[in-house]
Amino acid sequence: MEENFQWDFPYPSRRMPVLAQNIVSTSQPLACQAGLSMLRKGGNAIDAAIATAITLTVVEPVNNGIGSDAFAIIWDGKSIVGLNASGKSPAGWTIEHFSKYKSMPLLGWDSVTIPGAVSAWVVLSKKYGQLNFKELFEPAIQYAEKGYLVSPITAKLWKQLTVMYKKNKFPEFHETFLPNGRAPKPGELFKNPNQAVTLREIAETEGESFYCGELAKKIVDHATKTGGLITLEDLENHEVIWEKPLTLEYKGLTLHELPPNGQGLAALIMLGILKNYDINQYEPDSPQSIHLQIEAMKIAFSDAYRYISDKRFLEFDPSMCLSTHYLEERASLIDLQNAKKFEFGVPETGDTVYLTTADTEGIMVSYIQSNYLGFGSGIVIPGTGISLQDRGNGFNLIDGHPNQVGPGKRPYHTIIPAFVTKNREPLMSFGVMGGSMQPQGHAQMMVRIFEYQQNPQAAVDAPRWRVMQGVKINLEPGFKKETQEHLKKLGHQVYNGHYFEFGGAQIISKLEDGYLAASDPRKDGQAVGY
Repeated sequence: MEENFQWDFPYPSRRMPVLAQNIVSTSQPLACQAGLSMLRKGGNAIDAAIATAITLTVVEPVNNGIGSDAFAIIWDGKSIVGLNASGKSPAGWTIEHFSKYKSMPLLGWDSVTIPGAVSAWVVLSKKYGQLNFKELFEPAIQYAEKGYLVSPITAKLWKQLTVMYKKNKFPEFHETFLPNGRAPKPGELFKNPNQAVTLREIAETEGESFYCGELAKKIVDHATKTGGLITLEDLENHEVIWEKPLTLEYKGLTLHELPPNGQGLAALIMLGILKNYDINQYEPDSPQSIHLQIEAMKIAFSDAYRYISDKRFLEFDPSMCLSTHYLEERASLIDLQNAKKFEFGVPETGDTVYLTTADTEGIMVSYIQSNYLGFGSGIVIPGTGISLQDRGNGFNLIDGHPNQVGPGKRPYHTIIPAFVTKNREPLMSFGVMGGSMQPQGHAQMMVRIFEYQQNPQAAVDAPRWRVMQGVKINLEPGFKKETQEHLKKLGHQVYNGHYFEFGGAQIISKLEDGYLAASDPRKDGQAVGY
C-alpha cells in the first residue's frame, strides 16, 4: 500500500519513526519489549498487545492497573472487530444512593465500576492468541517481583498524584504504592510483590479468580468492610461486548471508532463537520485551520455530552449524528471570524495507557486501558496490588439524562482506540490517550496525516490544541506567537498548558512491505520492531 505522507519532520522532534515488519508501540519502554518478546516467541500481534497491556499495569501504575477497563479495535487479518471491556455499575448504585452528592465522586468506592481489563486479556487470548495465556504474564510478573527502574515521566506523575490520596482515607494505596512514604524517584527500583502473586493467580485461572474466585472474594470482602457496594454477583455478571465500530468516510478513507458508551463519536462528528469546509486551503498550523478545527470540536462535544451513554439507554441510534444532512446543519453554525460558545459539558482531565501492535500476518491491534484519573479511585485491595479504576465518575446526576447514574449501567467512557482503513484494507491503528483530549487528538492526527500529508511521527510531534469550557482554549507551547494572537482576536480565550495535558499518541501505519510506527515524545515510551 503506497503511503501518501511526507518524510520531512518540521517540528522540534526527539524521535524518528520506527520501520519494521513486526511492531509494538506504547508509552513505556519495558512494556514495549514485553510485547516484542511475544512476537519473537512466535506469537502474533494479539499476544503482543495482551503482554504489553499486562506489563503496563506493573510499570506504569500511574495510569492503569489490574482494576482498569479496556477497549480494542482489531484487524484480525480479514475484518475489523471491536471490543468493549468496560464494566457496569454495581446493582446497588441506585439514584437514591447518590442523592447525597452534588456531583459524581472522583475517589472512593462510589467511583468504582466493575473492572474489565482482565476480561479483555482473557477473551482476546482465547479468540485470537497463539501463545499459552500464562506466557503473556511472564514479563509483568518478573517486573512486579524483582522490580523495575521507574521511568522519568511516570515518576513525575507518581509524585504529583500522591497528594490526592490521603493516608487516613486510602491506607492500602500508601502501603502498596508509597512503601517508603513517598513516590519512587526516576531510576529507582520499585517492586510490587503482591501484584506478582495476583497476576500469577489470574494467569493460572484464566481470569476466573478475578470475577468469581479468590480475588473476587477479596474485592467484595474489602468493599463490605469499607463501604463499597460491589457484590460477588456484580463481578460474576460482568461480560465483554463485541462491537461493530461506527465509521465515517474522510478523504477516501474510513475512520473506525467504537460506539457509545465511549466518546469516539465526538471524533467522527468533528471530522464530519470539517468535510463541509476546504481546510486544505490553510496551512496546517495556521490560525484559520486551528480555528475551524476547534469550532468543529466544540460542536461535536456538545452532542457527545448530551447523548452518549450505555448503549441500552441511548435515545437514538448514534449513527444519526453522522448523517450528511445533520453534519451540514451543524457545520453551518461555525463562524469563520468569531469563536462561539456551543452548549457542551466541561471536559474532564484524565490519563490512560494506549498501545498498538502489528505483525507479518497482517494483524493490527489498537488497544486502550485505563484507571481514568491517575491510580484511579484510591481503592487498593489489601495484599493484592489491585488498584481499582474510578470510571463511575463518568456518570452524571442529571435527572432523566441517558448517562444518569444507576444500577447495572456502563458510564460515559473517555478511552477510545481508533483505526483507519482504505478500500476495506487496514491502513492505520492509532490512539491519543488523555481524558477528553482523546477524540480531539484523534481528529488532529487525521487532519495532519490525511489532510496535510504529514508523516505520522511529525503529526505526533506537532503542537496540539485542546478545547476546554466555553471559548477557553488550551494551546500547547510550540504554536507561533502570530497564530496565538490571531486566535485571541477571533475571540478564543487562549492559555498555554503543560505538555502533560495534551495526551500521548501511538501510531502504526501500514506500508507496502511492513509498517511505520510513531511514538509520542510526551511519554516515556517508544516504538520497537524487527
